[in-house]
Amino acid sequence: MTASAVLTEAPESRSEATARLIADRATAGPARRSAIEDEIVRLNMPLARDLSRRFRGRGIADDDLEQVAYVGLVKAVRGFKHDQGSEFISFAVPTIRGEIRRHFRDLGWTVRPPRSIQETQQKIAGCEGELYQQLGRAPRPSEIAAHLGLELEQVIDALGANGCFAPASLDTPSMADGEETVGARLGGIDPEFDLAEARATLAPLLAKLSRREQLIVEMRFFRGCTQAEIGEEIGVSQMHVSRLLARLVARLRAELTVAA
Repeated sequence: MTASAVLTEAPESRSEATARLIADRATAGPARRSAIEDEIVRLNMPLARDLSRRFRGRGIADDDLEQVAYVGLVKAVRGFKHDQGSEFISFAVPTIRGEIRRHFRDLGWTVRPPRSIQETQQKIAGCEGELYQQLGRAPRPSEIAAHLGLELEQVIDALGANGCFAPASLDTPSMADGEETVGARLGGIDPEFDLAEARATLAPLLAKLSRREQLIVEMRFFRGCTQAEIGEEIGVSQMHVSRLLARLVARLRAELTVAA
């Protein structure tokens, strides 16, 4: 009697039928084993489709997602160990998800994270099913990190990078009931950024100037004073201030060139 006939004669839930077929597979010969595995795959295709739907809208065609989910299902059927004591679904779900995530890692990035994050995600996808079967539940990030020999922070970063597949639009409302968008809340370009490097470079050079030279530079370039106002402050003519400024600027420019 074929596996299909058994399912027709005795109404069972999908979980029960899968468990019975897996038990039969343990004692079946090669040809029979292959037929049973095909039946398990057909029986659990709705599970794979349901899991693929959770990844829709992230830049990969729905049909492609289903096909990738079926590939994951086949791998789960072939890799499940009957003697581990856990249900097939606890192994199949992370295996299928891992296959879908692997597909996204290779083809679905909108914003590509660092290679180390991608490689960590691949390792996580490869071990989640095994840990599900060992633990009988979803593994914690700390357990994944211990299993892979990685830092916990590295695993958490990799698990949190899924948003790179389909990042939120800047036109998305920032509040559920508001009109302001996410983009409107982003800061603009600070005009002082262009001056920050110059200030950092000039600081040690300005410190070498005499007190009067520092005062001239401060009044002219920081306070915006006129040459007449500077001359009045330090007791010299406007023409003399002009010559002092020219010499100071030339000297600072030469020292900057040497420092570079």
